[in-house]
Amino acid sequence: MSTPAATVIVDTGGANIASLRYALTRLGERSSVSGDAATIESAARVILPGVGAAAPAMARLARLGLVPVLQRLTQPVLGVCLGMQLLFAASEEGPAQCLGLLPESVRALKSAVGRPVPHMGWNCLAGLRPDPLLEGVREGEYVYFVHSYAVACDEHTLAYTEYGQPLAAVVRRGNFWGTQFHPERSAAAGSRVLHNFLRL
Repeated sequence: MSTPAATVIVDTGGANIASLRYALTRLGERSSVSGDAATIESAARVILPGVGAAAPAMARLARLGLVPVLQRLTQPVLGVCLGMQLLFAASEEGPAQCLGLLPESVRALKSAVGRPVPHMGWNCLAGLRPDPLLEGVREGEYVYFVHSYAVACDEHTLAYTEYGQPLAAVVRRGNFWGTQFHPERSAAAGSRVLHNFLRL
């Protein structure tokens, strides 16, 4: 019988799961994808991925019975892009009630000249605060974003990016971390973030 994977990716139906698994494999980590509560609860680490919209993603988690499971996890959890947004109280996208693990609400980005929505492309990280997830990541490093909704900076923000205004790029509350950018698509800086997560 094979040993269970230490890192479990929650099966949210997102399109970025394959690329996320590949990024973990490059780091020597064997991962699995699951929507099973017992598998997720027994994992050493959990990743909540996401490409899509908040309301359908939360509906899928509810159908799988995973909302209370995710809320009570005590191991390291990393939300990626939409997965990060689902950690918050609510989202204007839907609108949707989310997991409520962080207190803020997710708001729609407003387009402007030179700032189209969705925000898609490379932006630099700023205001980095010391945290194990960001060890070795430097101020001003570029990471890759694709999103139409975002969270304002607050006391849980570990790093932000500028897109017309400061937006939370990395957040943490207790054992829950989130990145608004896609670490699996963010070259060396993203690889470092994933490497750090695997060491938590």
